Amino acid sequence: MIEAKTASFWKATTALGAASFLIFANLYYPQPLLPMLSEEFQVSEVASSLIISIPLIVLGITFFVYSALSDAFGRRNILFISMILGIAGTILISMAPSFGWLMAARVFQAAALAGIPVAAMAYLSEEYSKKAMTVAVGIYISANSFGGMSGRVASGIIADASDWQLAFIIMAGVSVGIGIFVWFMLPESTQFTAKPFHFKTTLQNNWMHLKDKKMALAYIIGGLHFFVFIGVFNFITYLLNGEPFFVSATILGLLFLTYGAGTFSSTLAGKMAQVWNQTSCMLIGIALMAIGIVLTSVPSFPVILIALLTLSFGFFFVHSSSSSWVTRHAVQAKASASGLYLTSYYLGGGLSSVYFGWLWPSFGWPGVVTGAAAVLIITLSCTLSLRRIDRAEQKAASSVFVTN
Repeated sequence: MIEAKTASFWKATTALGAASFLIFANLYYPQPLLPMLSEEFQVSEVASSLIISIPLIVLGITFFVYSALSDAFGRRNILFISMILGIAGTILISMAPSFGWLMAARVFQAAALAGIPVAAMAYLSEEYSKKAMTVAVGIYISANSFGGMSGRVASGIIADASDWQLAFIIMAGVSVGIGIFVWFMLPESTQFTAKPFHFKTTLQNNWMHLKDKKMALAYIIGGLHFFVFIGVFNFITYLLNGEPFFVSATILGLLFLTYGAGTFSSTLAGKMAQVWNQTSCMLIGIALMAIGIVLTSVPSFPVILIALLTLSFGFFFVHSSSSSWVTRHAVQAKASASGLYLTSYYLGGGLSSVYFGWLWPSFGWPGVVTGAAAVLIITLSCTLSLRRIDRAEQKAASSVFVTN
């Protein structure tokens, strides 16, 4: 087993972090370019937002398939095949002559990249000790936020300086370099035992987790907080691109530097979970998200920047806590448990465009803020329920221990 703060811990965690960076740099690369792509292909704002949301739905749908493939063929194998195909998808995007081509390439790219987080989370749960895993998940998710932030910032700057096609070609080249780095750095699995690929078994494992009330609540929390986060960030690009801000693609890209707060908060959440507990960390993150969303109502660019920093910090605090909660509490079929969490998470992010795509043109930014707050109230309710169940089980376990 990999123990915390050992040489093997840092080697494996750095490799998995680089893989996480690759996924999310590619996945969110087009986000600051949405107004530009909307104009380029003559499509509406809502249609343009599908460039982000449809790939998220594809990720969510394909995760449970990769869970079974990862169990059958190994974590490293799935991870590297997914990397190669994902980079091919990025190259196809750069060649897009039409909106239809662009969307098809994004779907292919997302379906390929989906294997990386499933394999990585399963690797973490198998190869790391429990203490090391909690810290490593925080670092892994920090790389997630850093990759998403870096991709968005780079695409805005490159597209403004040249064109959006070159931006994607450069991203593909960087991804190749990252893939080579991960290949040499990631240690071979030592705890993995191959299981035959049985689709029926996969469905049974998924159903087992869904019937568990605690796991189901964690999946709902994961989906809803990402639903809010992606929706707000997608449509705030249109708010800032119009009156009275008129922000360029470069500045819109730089706006995502606010994700840096998430890079810090993910690691902090992993450490704080050892002091408090993971459900308490989730509640803190949700409260910070709510504060950030309300602050976006202030018609001041500096205040909106502070709002997005707060939102990002809170979001990644929740995400790190909830994902590590699932990984830690799954007793069996751990890859399926992680895959279901990711399915819920990305389906939430993908479906947000339907909800916020209705609120934005109908009610403007006040509608987006109100709608986001309503979903966060549901998320808060689910988290409080999960916390009550956790505490009741801990109390029961303590009583049994004292009795014995």
